[in-house]
Order: sequence, then C-alpha cells, then structure tokens
Amino acid sequence: MKTTLRYLAAMTLLALGQSAAHADDAALIKQGEYLARAGDCTACHTLKGGEEFAGGLAIHSPMGIIYSTNITPDPEAGIGQYSEQEFADAVRKGVRRDGKHLYPAMPYPDYRGITDSDIHALYVYFMKGVKPVAAKATATDLMFPFNQRWGMVFWNFAFAEDKDYHPVTPADLDRGKYLVETLGHCGSCHTPRGIGMQEKALNDSSDTYLSGGELNGWPVPALRGMPGWSVKDITDYLATGRNDFAAVGGEMTGVVEHSMQHMSDPDLQAIAGYLKSLPAGPQVNYHRQDADKATQQTVDTLTQGQNLSAGQLLYMNNCEACHWTDGKGAKGIFPRLNGGDVVLEENPNALINIILQGTETPSTPKAPSVLTMPGFSHRLSNKQVADLATFVRSGWGNNAPPVTEKDVRKVREAQEAEQK
Repeated sequence: MKTTLRYLAAMTLLALGQSAAHADDAALIKQGEYLARAGDCTACHTLKGGEEFAGGLAIHSPMGIIYSTNITPDPEAGIGQYSEQEFADAVRKGVRRDGKHLYPAMPYPDYRGITDSDIHALYVYFMKGVKPVAAKATATDLMFPFNQRWGMVFWNFAFAEDKDYHPVTPADLDRGKYLVETLGHCGSCHTPRGIGMQEKALNDSSDTYLSGGELNGWPVPALRGMPGWSVKDITDYLATGRNDFAAVGGEMTGVVEHSMQHMSDPDLQAIAGYLKSLPAGPQVNYHRQDADKATQQTVDTLTQGQNLSAGQLLYMNNCEACHWTDGKGAKGIFPRLNGGDVVLEENPNALINIILQGTETPSTPKAPSVLTMPGFSHRLSNKQVADLATFVRSGWGNNAPPVTEKDVRKVREAQEAEQK
C-alpha cells in the first residue's frame, strides 16, 4: 500500500513538474515571439508569400547581393542543430555554428547588447515555436574579395564594439534606449555609414548616432529629438504607419508591418520618449518663417488657375484632390506636403521615389484601412516629375532646392534595375 502511494505521489509530482515546464516553455515562446517582432526578424528572413523565417530574401549591398538564411529549427536547412551558445554567437557576434562569419547585413553589431535572458527567450522561440522548413535558402556568393568571409575578422576588430548594453534611468527611458539600440537596431538605417560601410556610432555616446543617412538611394531622416513631433506623434507613426503629418514609405513600411505594429503601447511610448530625449543635431530648415502668408499666396494662385507653371498644373491634375490646395492633406489619412519632412529633405530622392512608385500604408489593428498612393512613373516623364517635385518643394512656404531631370532619371533607372 505504501509503495503504491509513493508511486502515485511520484507520478503526481512528475506530472506537475512537466506541466510547470510546459507552462514555462509557453511563456518563453510567447516572450521570444515578441522579441523577434521587436527585432524585425521577419522582414529579412521571410520572402513575401514564402514560409516564415525560411530566408532567401535578396539584400542589395555595395558588395553584391546577400541572401538571408533559413532560421527555422530544421536541422539541415535551418538552425536546428545550434546550441544556445552558438545561437547567441550568431546573433551577437555574427559567427555561424561552423565558425564562418556572417556579413553585417545581419545587424549583429547592434544586437551585441541583447541581454542573456532575451537571447534565451529568442532561442526557445526559434527552436520550439517556429515551424521547421526543410528548404535551403539561396546561398550568398559574392565576388572576390568579398567572398572571403574570414576577412570579417578584421572588419569586426575595426568596427564592431564588444560592449554590453549600459542601462540608464529612469526605467521607461532605459527601456526605450534598450529597444532602439539593440533589438530595434534603428541605427543600422538612421546612423550614417563610414568608408567600411560601418555604422559610425552604435550608441548615444556619440552625436552621430541616429543623425540620419542614406539607404538604397533614399535619404533616411535623423531621429535625434525629432523636433516638431510629440511622443504621441511618434507612437502613432510606429503603431499605424501614419500620423497627422506623415505616412510611411520605403523600408519603414516593412518595419511597421512586420515589427512595430505588434509592439505594446508602453514599449512604443518608451521608444518615442527616448528619441525625444536625444539632443537634436543641426538641421537645415527649408520652411519659411512666413509660411502662413506664403501658403495663402500659393492657394490663391492655384485657385485662380491663371498662368500656372508646369509644376503647378501637374499638381492640380494629379495631387490636389488628396493633398488639397493648401498642401496640408488630411490628418491621419493623406500626409501633408506643406512643411512635410519628406518634401523638405535636402536629398529629394525619397519624394521622387514616391512620385514614381507610389506607396501604400500597412494595415494595422489601430488603422486597418490601407491607404494607397498610385505611382506616376507610367504617365509622367522625367521632366514632368522634376517640375512637379520642384513645385511641391517650393510652394506654400517650402523652400527646398529644385529637382532636375537628371535627379529623376537616376532614381527611375535604379528602380528599373531593382525590378529586373
């Protein structure tokens, strides 16, 4: 009888232990999934219409095309044989299980500060919460000398800081700083690059950090201080891809779609608060102080419809219905051109790209409707796009430099080359 009772007690304890372990795994998987969203792993490791995390996305770089890897737990095609330490080394140091080095298209210089506990949750998620995919991703095959991966040892020595994340106070500021510097790897796009294609700064110890740059021909804005935007404006933009001033375009569309819209309100607010806390760098203001007077002058000219320039005519025929005669658009729907950040960038390529290609906002829980701006590449010549962009950059009080046919031709040719 006693033996039976001991057996039943042992079985009960075992069952309870298994149940607790299962609950722990479930919690870690959920946490890891959230962290993978924060790290935007989907954007690079999932082809549109393909299996999640199966890799194969072509990433264009100055060295050539780098293909993202399969990071599902398949033991042959993916990372199923990785130990947790090997997984951590790949994420934080850019070293694969076989000892070969990853290219910094994988933002491991930013991921170095990810905590051990977050690495553990990510590992559990990718090993137990992700469906294995047996298909191998296209292998990266760069030309010599870039195909010599051992050379990354010297690149890492020169440019990858082997430093842990340094917490700050208060707690909400620290959370925002941690998400921006590490998982969010915001610096990989918003920090200028040096001669070795390295980020010139990896944290806010330098004023260069998040001071803007260029990506695939698009100007990337500075995030320091974000003057003119409140914490709510930034939070709305990250959560929905739009706010009262702007709507996402280019690479940021995917960031909102795959990453930011899935993050919690407190985390998004922490990110916004941290960005607002950074001292803003020197900025060129291409919006006139007498903007109200200038806006009325432009409105009067467009409304009268007499002796309009080529750019003004193109605006009235193609843009006015959504962005309105005063260029202020509709809050939360159509972004403003009158004082708009994209319009006033010194580099006009973002505006040219949007005019040619169009753009589309992602559908998010807080803004489910998809807003589409059509592209005009099929109906407007390079000269017409240049005339239109020049008017938009000079009307209403905007005072940005004009756009030339050469500017438009370069952007159009780059788009066509990427589509081949």
